[in-house]
Amino acid sequence: MSLRKASVLELATYAYELDAGVLRGVLERAQDGSWTVDGVAIEEWLASYKGESVVLIAASLEDDRPMKSKVCRTCGREYEGIECPHCRRVRRRLRGW
Repeated sequence: MSLRKASVLELATYAYELDAGVLRGVLERAQDGSWTVDGVAIEEWLASYKGESVVLIAASLEDDRPMKSKVCRTCGREYEGIECPHCRRVRRRLRGW
């Protein structure tokens, strides 16, 4: 699995853990012109958030572009992905995860 795909799935996991609405599947246009994700009408799904301030993120699991390297603001190491793997390991070790 590519690092980008793994990072997208990790982002979705974070959203699930926040009890945020997450749809995963193939984006398609129905015959009536509406958009669906695995049969779920996006317009109806979005209606449950009417009147709320939201953030919408769409990320393709088929995107194979390489991820840009970043420098961790905590430890200064270079890494790719959502968070620094070194700091993540240390955090888990110290917190007992």
